[in-house]
Amino acid sequence: MKKTFFKYRLFAFLNLILQFVCLCSFAQQIHIIPKPVAVEQRVGSFYINSKTQIFSGTTSALANTDFLKTYVKALTGINLKSIQTAAIARNGIYLLIDPAKVKHAEGYELEVSAAGVKITAADGSGLFYGLQSLIQIIHQSKAGQLSVPACKIIDYPEFSYRGMHLDVSRNMFSTATIKKWLDVLAFYKINTFHWHLTDDQGWRMEIKKYPELQRTAAWRNETLIGHKRTEPHLFDGQRYGGYYSQEDVKEIVTYAMARKITVIPEIEMPGHALAALTAYPELGCTGGPYQVATYWGVFDDVFCAGNDKTFAFIADVLDEVINLFPGKYIHIGGDECPKIRWKVCPKCQKRIKDENLKDEHELQSYFIQRVEKHVELKGRKIIGWDEILEGGISPGATVMSWRGEEGGIAAAKLKHNVIMTPEKYVYFDYYQSQNKSEQVAAGGFTPLSKVYHYNPLPAALNTEDQRYILGVQANVWSEYLPDAEKAEHMIFPRIIALAEVAWSKNERKNYRDFLNRLSSHERFLKQFNYAKSNTDITGSTNLQHLQYELKTDLPDATIRYTLDGTYPNIMSAVYNSPFAITDLVNLKAASFSKGIQKGNVFEQYFTQSLATGKTVSIKNLPTGSYAIDKQRLVNGIAGTYLYNTSEWLGFSGNNFEAVVDLGTAKQVKEIGIGILKYHWQKMWAPEKLTFEVSEDGQNYQQVYKQTEFPVEGINRFKQKINPVNARYVRIIAVNKGIIPKGEYGAGGNAWLMVDEIIVN
Repeated sequence: MKKTFFKYRLFAFLNLILQFVCLCSFAQQIHIIPKPVAVEQRVGSFYINSKTQIFSGTTSALANTDFLKTYVKALTGINLKSIQTAAIARNGIYLLIDPAKVKHAEGYELEVSAAGVKITAADGSGLFYGLQSLIQIIHQSKAGQLSVPACKIIDYPEFSYRGMHLDVSRNMFSTATIKKWLDVLAFYKINTFHWHLTDDQGWRMEIKKYPELQRTAAWRNETLIGHKRTEPHLFDGQRYGGYYSQEDVKEIVTYAMARKITVIPEIEMPGHALAALTAYPELGCTGGPYQVATYWGVFDDVFCAGNDKTFAFIADVLDEVINLFPGKYIHIGGDECPKIRWKVCPKCQKRIKDENLKDEHELQSYFIQRVEKHVELKGRKIIGWDEILEGGISPGATVMSWRGEEGGIAAAKLKHNVIMTPEKYVYFDYYQSQNKSEQVAAGGFTPLSKVYHYNPLPAALNTEDQRYILGVQANVWSEYLPDAEKAEHMIFPRIIALAEVAWSKNERKNYRDFLNRLSSHERFLKQFNYAKSNTDITGSTNLQHLQYELKTDLPDATIRYTLDGTYPNIMSAVYNSPFAITDLVNLKAASFSKGIQKGNVFEQYFTQSLATGKTVSIKNLPTGSYAIDKQRLVNGIAGTYLYNTSEWLGFSGNNFEAVVDLGTAKQVKEIGIGILKYHWQKMWAPEKLTFEVSEDGQNYQQVYKQTEFPVEGINRFKQKINPVNARYVRIIAVNKGIIPKGEYGAGGNAWLMVDEIIVN
């Protein structure tokens, strides 16, 4: 490694973190993120001046001195001297690697007194992380004097794997941008960068043996505009693409290694292969022609598992990949692989017969295990998404559990290593705010607090099996992140919360304390388009007491509100206790701190009807992510088109049948409900929707029937009927059942989505 290149990398990193120190001039406080194992603040400070020297006990420790020297010089202009010696001198910063004293891998001890600073680490990574903590507590006075508060810090990570994934297939990011983000990962002690390099929408890594991957697979004809749920689909008409040369890859890997970050490449297989098949159609079951995908989703065309040319291609590709990435792991995907082509492909069916496989699921297991053998011959291990469990897991495979925790739990019980990355908690392409101004996202709702409170150790595992949980990873899928600015809005500050989840013990975490420490990092974050949604108010329904509650995570904030539709200000009423749902129509609220509004105005509209707050019974329970309490059907709040506010109940393949008990017989003139229809989200309108009424709960009279649902989105029905006395209102919606051939998700269960029931 050339010295000049090393200094260039240092300068880029230091330029980023220098802005952190400047904010710290206001107080001698210790606001380290992620939270250390133990912090003891002592009396006094150590002052860094022109006479301060850096002492390193070993040659490996000496390697870190350039970093610290360049940093101090940038702040003060002082050139610190560095000396390799075992002696400890006054007015010095002493760096030592001593695994006999610090026994936890990547761990360190940081001691500061008036006489000097001493960082003792278990290894080079621990020393690097000790320096990151030191930087976070250096203070600079208005006169430029650097000081460090006296303290003793003992620290080591809870998990060995602390990662962030980045998808560059859907949208690419420059090497300069990736380096900038790597600097932040290192600063917060994240040690793994999972680089998702191939998918249906583009192949992003140069493979010299297969030039068509660069010429053809790296480019798509156009790109979807807006969200995929919206029909008709609109496209921008602009050719999009590119790839990272092998020199680019080497540059990123080297840059990451200098920051103690391992880069794990992902080459998707056997599914998500449409880009590769476009370049080499003979590797697919039909022979093509294929086209690089221009929109998002899962596609039926995958690598042919019965074709030996497929495995020769994959082996060649992986050989070049392995030569560029020195880390232990190679990620081979394994997720979302439809079996439709395999079921009718003569070669795949012959493979099933020849290998005595039971079905296409075992064929996928055969595929993964065959690739794994090649990877292991090269001295590496594979990682795969949790679908690699289907049909039998490969012997040495590590599982990334993304569809929930179930895959990780199953793999750990089988004594396989696991990385937890459940989409409901750590997918950063999900919305982090329910404010109307929030940028387009894939769906879901994963605010900062939800990320922070995640515990990667499932309670379903005993202590022995929990040892197989290596760590946790945030995933940044880029379908709706066309540029770095939008990506940063989704990554920051959620990745900082993830860093604390990965490093700090769960029992030591405290969200309010984290937010307090995070506020002292705000000037550092201002270099990015970071989200400020943690200052937003959230609302929730207490179904048991029929109350609506407001909450803000902002420390020392006051919530002020209005009920007349006007926007709150510093003179508005102060929120002290929950509202009765039946009293609400138009609620607006905002957080105020020191007389200044923080975050966006929270707005919630309520629809009052005879059904509000009444008892509901349903025949079939909702499922999956939409397994919502049935009483939400009558809480006065309608679902939104984003379906991420926990107001939509979802039924996979099953009918919806609900009865609302009004308590006593009342004259009913109007009945309503909402139906959500998004074919590209597998959400289908019912075959038939009927409204029925009854006085005794036994004999029902149909008062309305609907079979037309024209809107791609929310179909909201409020049907006037001839006045009738009724105590019970029954609504039945017949599920579409199986998604028709030619539609997205064909052959699978249709989702039937319903929300607020209205009775007037």
